Amino acid sequence: MKLGTVRDGTRDGTLVVVSRDLRHAVPADHIALRLQDALDDWDYAAPQLAALYDDLNRAPSTRAFETDFAKFAAPLPRAYQWADAAAYVVHLERAHRARGAELPKESWTEPLMRQRSADALLGPREDIVVESEDWGIDLGAGIAVITGDVPMGTKPDRAGEHIRLLMLANGVSLRNLIPQEIEKGFGFFQSEPTCAFSPLAVTPEELGAAWHGGKLHLPVVVHVNGGLLGRPGAGVDMTFGFYRLIAHAARTRPLSAGTIIGSGTVSNRDKGAGCACLEEKRMLEIIERGEAATPFLNFGDRVSIDALDEAGQSVFGAIDQRIVQYVPPR
Repeated sequence: MKLGTVRDGTRDGTLVVVSRDLRHAVPADHIALRLQDALDDWDYAAPQLAALYDDLNRAPSTRAFETDFAKFAAPLPRAYQWADAAAYVVHLERAHRARGAELPKESWTEPLMRQRSADALLGPREDIVVESEDWGIDLGAGIAVITGDVPMGTKPDRAGEHIRLLMLANGVSLRNLIPQEIEKGFGFFQSEPTCAFSPLAVTPEELGAAWHGGKLHLPVVVHVNGGLLGRPGAGVDMTFGFYRLIAHAARTRPLSAGTIIGSGTVSNRDKGAGCACLEEKRMLEIIERGEAATPFLNFGDRVSIDALDEAGQSVFGAIDQRIVQYVPPR
């Protein structure tokens, strides 16, 4: 099934079920008012939501309405936890090569993961608001899962039991702020502002053969100002699948229902697949020609991220955002 959150003037919006063809939605507030409510009582809510989904696909009810993703928030407008990984080690390898460094060997055996801001997540059509272009504004197309409750010490072979939903992520980064934060030795904070998510979160069974081995085997299509930046395969060259990422996150602590775990920027070794962020394109330019020619994003630029099935149909709905300058309140 496909779930989303429609804005209703509250912080957390109203849960809706969306049809397979993305054309219609129906409120699910008689089952669970919000997605977090459904996640908190998944065994009760999921069968009823699935029945509502089946009914909607057969014939829209009188409560159904045409979808307008501009009115959708992120599936979870705020989350208890949002932990993003670097699951595509080829991306890390290129970053090290571009600055003349060697990638540590343990990068291939132990996932990297960091906490990101989860208190006010962006919807799929919300602007990316930044104070200065000098900060090096970049997008980062990735995949994310939403978990149920995950016990501490869960192993990879059991982690799949706790995946409730998948969605697309735009992990926005301010690349020119990263070096000074790394130099301080205390991780990313200001350089990783609020992220955006696809309008829909989709259950693993809805994905069919595209979901196996803890990986989403679909292309992620990324455009900047209408031009194709890349179409890398999300299941290709993913060093650490989501089963491993969840086990890594839960190694020393339990995870609460509604935890978001991200893959980080999708990256393929095949350069013909293109890139899912501007920084990787710049890395390749430095490796090949000694300097980067591709600029970061400017105010007025537009970015889009989508994932397509074999028929070319959008699975999660697209993320489509503008870059806008922040105007402080007076």
